[in-house]
Amino acid sequence: MFENLENIIKYHFKNQNLLRQALTHSSHSIKIGENYERLEFLGDRVLGLSIAALLYRAFPEEPEGSLSPRFVRLVCRETVADMARRLQLDKHMIVGAEEIRRNEHVLCDVCEALIGAIFIDSDCETAVEFVNEHWKELIDKNIAPPKDAKTKLQEVASAKNLGQPQYRVESREGSEHEPIFHVSVRLNCGEPTLGHGRNKKLAEQEAAALMLERIEHD
Repeated sequence: MFENLENIIKYHFKNQNLLRQALTHSSHSIKIGENYERLEFLGDRVLGLSIAALLYRAFPEEPEGSLSPRFVRLVCRETVADMARRLQLDKHMIVGAEEIRRNEHVLCDVCEALIGAIFIDSDCETAVEFVNEHWKELIDKNIAPPKDAKTKLQEVASAKNLGQPQYRVESREGSEHEPIFHVSVRLNCGEPTLGHGRNKKLAEQEAAALMLERIEHD
């Protein structure tokens, strides 16, 4: 059933039910173990670890201040959703309504769930290799270290008279050892953007990056 997709992602599942679960949205099945939500939880962590290790090895001379914005760019919702489209996950998703295939948040979740499914179907090393295989091209295209998103947003906001960026922790979830922060940033130009990360700094960077994209599109 999923042979064509497995050729695209360059991984063949021993347990096809795991692949089906990773592609199944809760609009099709709300049962735990039948939709992607648990696998997405795992895949999100595997993706973060894989990208952090990849950047650590790829840029041995860079300080943490340069690695962090690279990391945020590679694991943010837009990048992961775009990877889902590259891998044609949108075409193979099992959904209750067709418009869900175009939902960027869902596409990001499904891509992370796929990584989690590969982890369960094989092992951590294979899942990390999958991420390396498909994200390496993105790293190769961005050799120069990106400017810190918060710094760039402050510069752009000042140049366009949009006011000082205001950051706010909206919520925090997870355990004390593995927290997830949700942070918003607001300008004078309208609605805030929301970023998330394993610490406030990463969440702020993602929120700032998303605000910059909105400003550029406007």
